Amino acid sequence: MDDNTDELFADLRTRHIGGWGVLQIAAGTGLAVYAMWAGVLQPGFRKVPLRLQVPYIPASKAQVKNVMTLMRGRTGGLVDLGSGDGRIVLEACHQSFSPVVGYELNPWLVQLARFHAWRAGRHGNVSYRQEDLWKVDLSKCQNVTVFLAPSVLSLLQKKLHAELPDDALVVAGRFPFPDWNPCRIEGQGVDRAWAYNMQALRPHGSEKNKSLSTTASDVDNELFL
Repeated sequence: MDDNTDELFADLRTRHIGGWGVLQIAAGTGLAVYAMWAGVLQPGFRKVPLRLQVPYIPASKAQVKNVMTLMRGRTGGLVDLGSGDGRIVLEACHQSFSPVVGYELNPWLVQLARFHAWRAGRHGNVSYRQEDLWKVDLSKCQNVTVFLAPSVLSLLQKKLHAELPDDALVVAGRFPFPDWNPCRIEGQGVDRAWAYNMQALRPHGSEKNKSLSTTASDVDNELFL
């Protein structure tokens, strides 16, 4: 895992984002305005540990393609945790997932995602919500995608393990979950994506609630250690 993470960080540092990518990052972060909003006007946001404040980097076309390739054959709804500018949600909608919801704490990114959905003519078919992913109830989610940093994934895997149903599939882009064995991998380098079958990750299948020692409150406590 450590070797893979180092390799991905190195690849990410050398990746050319391009002019449009830079503009989206600027819009996504909101520059000084968002910094003031988050650091001064929103006391709740200041409580988020630095290691869990994930920088926004737009997903590449290859990353989106690899994530959706791993979702091929799946049906029903899809949830994207930390949905950024919403491109995964839009592609999932294009591939007939419904309902499709993106959860993103950054208000600038939520607005950017809604603009992309409007421009694509999909604003009535997708939903972007400005919510804390740690407070989202995932008990009925069968398809989950994430593009998050390793420090976040190490805690998020506990929430997913505790809440998701056995038939759920989780796909992580850019970085893998540190303690899970993927059932499939797609792509190379920073474009790589990993798929995780929840039933395969649970030794006792449907008895998950009896065997889990980590509860949602335990995860909340760990966030602020």
